[in-house]
Amino acid sequence: MKPSHLPPRAGVGFKPEHFSEIDAARQPVGFFEVHAENYMGAGGPPHTRLARLREDYALSIHGVGLSIGSMQPLDRDHLARLKVLCERYQPESFSEHLAWSSHDTVFLNDLLPLPYTQDTLSRVVEHVDQVQEALGRQMLLENPATYLLFAESTLEETAFLAEVSRRTGCGLLLDVNNVFVAATNHHLDPYDYLARFPLDQVREIHLSGHSEATDDHSAPLLIDSHDTPVKDPVWALYAHVLERTGPVASLIEWDNDVPAWPVLKAEAEAANTLLAKARQRSAA
Repeated sequence: MKPSHLPPRAGVGFKPEHFSEIDAARQPVGFFEVHAENYMGAGGPPHTRLARLREDYALSIHGVGLSIGSMQPLDRDHLARLKVLCERYQPESFSEHLAWSSHDTVFLNDLLPLPYTQDTLSRVVEHVDQVQEALGRQMLLENPATYLLFAESTLEETAFLAEVSRRTGCGLLLDVNNVFVAATNHHLDPYDYLARFPLDQVREIHLSGHSEATDDHSAPLLIDSHDTPVKDPVWALYAHVLERTGPVASLIEWDNDVPAWPVLKAEAEAANTLLAKARQRSAA
């Protein structure tokens, strides 16, 4: 099984509107990440641009449609298309979400949470094994942003992720913004969550912005909206993680209200600054 091996630098999610500026000169990023489902066609401009980027940069493919947490079997056609994509571009990393997003033949436009039980654990392990066997490569599993908790859960999320990784050999993708969003929504301490997270299995980190609202009881409610710069509390959590892990490949996600390229590049440069400090600590 081919391991995930992104360079320990900042990357960004690729957006077609930025292509001309990115292609005009070498950019200060270690990799680009794309959503797998946007490149499952056979050709056209999306593949022309991605093939050009692949000549100069490491690549991470991030899935949003496998429905790893579903209690139904994986969609074999979807998995076959994903395999073709990975074989075509040979990405340094492939990742998916700890969530479900389909029922029968219906695909839902969301990444939905799941209860952390032994039954769910067994099914997620089965699905991760199936994906890794089909792709011949290690996949990374991302912790979710959540807005509710299940009364039937018998495992903590951190223990659930650790056990999936132990049983399958998959790596983990730590989304620091998701940690902050979920902890705020559930009135938990994000630093306590990170203290229990299996950081030794983390192969990539995600950073993004979120929206602030209130619930029906006027309590803070955060939405993982990917439409703002990374907020200060999330930068602080990220710095805290790097103190424990050393430098890890770190992605800036900005999927809605996408800004001009210089704005997105500045976010990546801010992450690179923290990564350089982590690199210096590791070398000391």
